[in-house]
Amino acid sequence: MCVLAILYKTAKNTPILVASNREERIERPTVAPKIQSGTPRVVCGIDQQAGGTWMGVNQHGMMIAVTNRRKRMPPLDPRSRGLLCRELLSTTNAQDAAQMAAAELAGGRYDGANYVCADENYAAVVHGGEKVEIVPLEPGLHTIGNGDLNDREDPRQQFVRRTLTLHTLDSPVTFLAVASQAFARKCDSEGRRGVILRDPGKPTVSATLLALSNKISRCIMQYAPGPPSDHSYDDLSALLRQVLSTDKSRKAREAAEEDADDFDELLD
Repeated sequence: MCVLAILYKTAKNTPILVASNREERIERPTVAPKIQSGTPRVVCGIDQQAGGTWMGVNQHGMMIAVTNRRKRMPPLDPRSRGLLCRELLSTTNAQDAAQMAAAELAGGRYDGANYVCADENYAAVVHGGEKVEIVPLEPGLHTIGNGDLNDREDPRQQFVRRTLTLHTLDSPVTFLAVASQAFARKCDSEGRRGVILRDPGKPTVSATLLALSNKISRCIMQYAPGPPSDHSYDDLSALLRQVLSTDKSRKAREAAEEDADDFDELLD
């Protein structure tokens, strides 16, 4: 399970802002996010049991995340949803990733899942429950858990939305500050008024904050290796920026934009 919030194309110069808590069995071994071998370059955590991941970013500035989803009739021997998440990170853009996720989920090999696919040009959630559908994201705040996008029946999603919309989310600093507080709030005994789960079966085991800016030097990744109510975030931004710097076309575009800014300043 997981609960995730994404602010898409709303904050200035930062098209993708994400906050997410992950729930998993305590005994399931996990490696914290690091740069993985292979091409394209990817920074993500690894589930050591199946070899997949729950969230990652590739060198093209594309973010992929997966949440579990209820499914009435899962396959008897389902393929790892995390493995598909890791495979989606091998694509070059979010639209192709969403199409790939939908095609894979339609094959019936997976238990219920939602896949969030986002880059600076396109974002969507792929619902893979009783039916498979691609839901494009409009600019703004969106939440996802183990049901539909922006599910008004999910108390954790509603808590996140109420908390975040109390503020003007027009900058990465504001979003990350408010989201880090919201995602550190423990649910009450009825699973409300918070995000962190204390269920001994699948409690909150980690949290991630992510900002994908138009400039690599301003991109941020922070990771808490436990519930963020009890664990501080480690700053993994250097790893993220190293991965993003691999994309030569992105670096060339940034250089051209900086030259244009310098030219405009001379004219002023």
